[in-house]
Amino acid sequence: MRDLVPVIRTLSAIGLLLALAVPRVSVAAETTLLRLFLADGTALVSYGEFARLDDRVVFSMPVGGTSDQPRLQVVTIPAGAVDWARTDRYIASARYQHYASTRGEADFSRLSADVARVLNEIALTTEPRRALQIAESARQTLATWPQAHYGYRQRDVREIVGLLDEAITDLRAAAGISAFELTFVALAPEVALEPVHGMPAPRDIVTQLLAVAKLAQRSAERVALLQSALTVIHEAAAAIADSARLREAVNAQIRLELRVDEQYARLSKQLMQAAAKASALARVRDLEAVLARIARDDRKLGALRPEIIQALNASVSAHLENARKLRLLRDQWQLRRAVYREYDQSVSANVLQLVKAQPALEAIKRLDGPSPSSLANLRMRLQGGAERLQRVSVPDEVRSAHQMLIGAWQFADTAVRVRQDAIGSGDMSAAWRASSAAAGALMMLARLQTELRTILEPPQLR
Repeated sequence: MRDLVPVIRTLSAIGLLLALAVPRVSVAAETTLLRLFLADGTALVSYGEFARLDDRVVFSMPVGGTSDQPRLQVVTIPAGAVDWARTDRYIASARYQHYASTRGEADFSRLSADVARVLNEIALTTEPRRALQIAESARQTLATWPQAHYGYRQRDVREIVGLLDEAITDLRAAAGISAFELTFVALAPEVALEPVHGMPAPRDIVTQLLAVAKLAQRSAERVALLQSALTVIHEAAAAIADSARLREAVNAQIRLELRVDEQYARLSKQLMQAAAKASALARVRDLEAVLARIARDDRKLGALRPEIIQALNASVSAHLENARKLRLLRDQWQLRRAVYREYDQSVSANVLQLVKAQPALEAIKRLDGPSPSSLANLRMRLQGGAERLQRVSVPDEVRSAHQMLIGAWQFADTAVRVRQDAIGSGDMSAAWRASSAAAGALMMLARLQTELRTILEPPQLR
């Protein structure tokens, strides 16, 4: 126990140091108002934390209202426009002071209570090795605490860790451990405290909105920001010395944005109409000319709407790709046009037979005739036709259409034959089977006619 006397003395000193530690920062507890400093020196207020996503920064900007209930607007600015060195210094200071004024002292009090409990446990432990384990664990907790708490009370913690190191050295000696281990833990960087600003004045809000409007990528964002600036000017006109001049300047900028929007809308409409027409006619050169005109007309308008030009280029490029495909299909159709016409001429009589049979097939489908004599005549005309069509040799290009013709003929032949059987037997179920076959014949005939029109006409955009 005598070996632990120096340790107990050191622990008492640590306890006294904890008891004498006092808060060092005190500011009003409220939502943290951060500042993002632009490269030109303009300071933008972020109500709470901001988010950095790739090359953009997103945050909520106060644009009026009261300190307790501010009106917020979500804005986005390029990350490259921010002076990050200046911004990081201010934000580190603001976060530190906000933490110190809200949770800092309560968290440090809990740490102090935990350390005091550990010190008491060490003092009551009669086994030096066990006391050493407890002390080393406590040192690790203490050393890493400031890094996770914005560097708060870092100097106090550093003094306590120094005293605890002395106790650990004595405990090693008491435990008969000669090996010496020193674990370095990185301390949080010292925070240079800066004045923390509150809610901006109305004139400052307008200045910030105008600065963000200049950085906005899209016209709709700029107009929304300018409209917010007008609202602030209207609400706080008495507090803004140059409110009339500001109002006119903002209104002029909004009018300019809307006029440019109209110019680009007209340009987009004209070029898209020209592109659609050229694409439908497979005029590749005309579409290439439209693409060239986009860049030329954009320069004439001052290149003020890059997002519209990007979308326009993408749309016209898609039309160009479609035109190239259509031109290929039309060239292919020209090459095979003679084959298609020859096939159409060879089967036109068969197709005509089916077309003439449509009224009778419609009657069979409705279970409403036709007369037995009409059925007999139709059966004679259809008999053996499907077999003859199957023996016809056709090119691969029209094989699909030919199979539809054979299918329509077979359905029609079946419908007529089964309808005759139903009439002879008075079997209603047979009449329904004939109706189904007639429906199939009519459907296949309609598809065949569509297919024939498709192969006989030049390809179209779909």
